[in-house]
Amino acid sequence: MRIKRRLPLLSALGTALLAAGCAGPAPDRPASAGSVGEGFPATVANCGVKTTYQRPPHRAVSLNQHATEVMLALGLEKSMVGTGYLDDAILPEYRAAYDGIKVLSKEYPSAEVLLAAEPDFVYGGFATTFDEKEGRSRDALAKAGVNTHLNIEECPSGPVRMAAMDEEVRTVAKIFGVPDRAEAQLKKLHGTLDSVEAGLKGVQPVKLFVYDSGDKTAFTAGGKGIGNEMIERAGGVNLFADVDKAFGDVSFEQVAERAPDVVVIYDYGDQPVEDKKKFLLTNPALKDVPAIKNQRFAVLPLSSTVLGVRVPSAVESLARQLHPGRFR
Repeated sequence: MRIKRRLPLLSALGTALLAAGCAGPAPDRPASAGSVGEGFPATVANCGVKTTYQRPPHRAVSLNQHATEVMLALGLEKSMVGTGYLDDAILPEYRAAYDGIKVLSKEYPSAEVLLAAEPDFVYGGFATTFDEKEGRSRDALAKAGVNTHLNIEECPSGPVRMAAMDEEVRTVAKIFGVPDRAEAQLKKLHGTLDSVEAGLKGVQPVKLFVYDSGDKTAFTAGGKGIGNEMIERAGGVNLFADVDKAFGDVSFEQVAERAPDVVVIYDYGDQPVEDKKKFLLTNPALKDVPAIKNQRFAVLPLSSTVLGVRVPSAVESLARQLHPGRFR
């Protein structure tokens, strides 16, 4: 499984604080700007949780890289009191802003640490942010006076398409009362996608298989996550789009049967890309696969393959690797 799913142990004190609801943020303070602003109260329905914001959050915490970078892309760093759980280096254009925010923990913070930051809002990229067993459920945080938002890729009503990126960015901007920033950011992001589309006009799609991880089976990208549309927009065909979820396990024999021309490696965690390549190149089940025989690989950082502001640049990166002749 992907290592981002591992969770640190929650301290007993943190659990007690959440259960009692006694460590939440201080009672209503005025927003940092001193006024509520237009668009409030604002009601947001998100992954089964309906929240009405009386004013923009001003003590926000972001957990998981794509959540953090959405906030930074919207220029919300002054409304943030903490962050945690990166998979990769923060994007260079957000580094200065990120460096001014307190890192609460390397991975997920305990309830004690999270509530000690006195947040009024927690934005999670993965459902594991709000893990009930660890005491960080959305309901428990609400009882402690903390509003929450979960990236909508974690609760899809169907396959996640590029429109979900627009919705996520606009929703976070709505919560913070900065809708104009969302539109400016989306114009930039769609400009990248339009440029890639123009460069790939008439191209023959490349058959590919995504290798995330696994040695007994292959953990791969299915047809329900944003990664599938990224592959399509980059001029590829995901040979496991029939896997009815964002990620799933398949056998290496299935990979061999479908004979990909390219293997896309998702890069993250403690296993270097070169080690993943070596494993695939020496796997007997894959010896006749065209991608393995021709040693044809593409690489994407994992943080670029989930719903956030990195998606368009990841589409461009993959397109350049699959069809280098189109982008000289």
